[in-house]
Amino acid sequence: LASERLASERPASERPVPARPVSERPEPERPVRGAGNCATSPHDEQLSQHSETTPKTPNPTRRLIVSRIVGGAAATAAVATVGYGTYGVLRGPSVKRVTVPLAKLPRAAHGYRIAVVSDIHLGPILGRGFAQRVVDTINATQPDLIAVVGDLVDGSVKDLGPAAAPLAQLSARHGAFFVTGNHEYFSGAAQWVEEVRRLGLRPLENARTELDRFDLAGVNDIAGESTGQGPDFDRALGDRDPARACVLLAHQPVQIHEAVRHHVDLQLSGHTHGGQLWPGNLIAAAANPTVAGLDRYGDTQLYVSRGAGAWGPPTRVWAPSDITVVELASKQA
Repeated sequence: LASERLASERPASERPVPARPVSERPEPERPVRGAGNCATSPHDEQLSQHSETTPKTPNPTRRLIVSRIVGGAAATAAVATVGYGTYGVLRGPSVKRVTVPLAKLPRAAHGYRIAVVSDIHLGPILGRGFAQRVVDTINATQPDLIAVVGDLVDGSVKDLGPAAAPLAQLSARHGAFFVTGNHEYFSGAAQWVEEVRRLGLRPLENARTELDRFDLAGVNDIAGESTGQGPDFDRALGDRDPARACVLLAHQPVQIHEAVRHHVDLQLSGHTHGGQLWPGNLIAAAANPTVAGLDRYGDTQLYVSRGAGAWGPPTRVWAPSDITVVELASKQA
């Protein structure tokens, strides 16, 4: 009692403060990040910098799924493209029509139609049935003349004679003519020249024939030079009448330079397949002055067919096969 009385008699500033229960004590204030100038600890700054500089790791499962989808789509597109290209070859060539005006062509020859077919490439895959489709397509155009400008076969007469037999059915008012391509010289050119002659075609071996309204000439392929049977432009064109229009059959487009020198009006060629498929398109463009279609070199025009068949894989990509009906036009008409 005496101690309680003494305590009560002390000034208020000297009296002891009773302790609060733990449940009633206020919680210490915590610093708020990014609020004004509140201080942050070095540890907090390190965590903040780490979270800002560390890249997020992509989900490996998602990346795998995306790569599989892209790869599958590319494979599907490739297979579809090759499949369609193969179907395009096997079903046979389509017909393309081109009008070519010739300054020296007389009015009476205006509208004269030449069916141009090259690079049929008869062989183990493109056989007799394919040859029949080509012949039927040509005959359906009812041409005045048919020009077969090389690379008819990929094999010997013994092996492919039956496959070429439908060529005997080719029909045109002024007949069908033939010049050799480079593949004939891999397959026995002399035997094939005789075989096509037997089938009713007329070979033009560095030769010329004077038709009613213009001259038609043909030269051997460059590949024949190895056997002494190469092209001879002087023999085919040297003594002709320059006042008459002249159409030349020559398998390779590079022969255009000699045609220009001999004042040919129109050269009809093949050989390139229009590129056929990559990387053939790059090779064809590098090796030939014109890959496909109609072009002009000085006073001489050059038409290059994409060909009716295919060499190597029987497929074409962005270079469809064709038989071209070239219609000559007179500037006097």
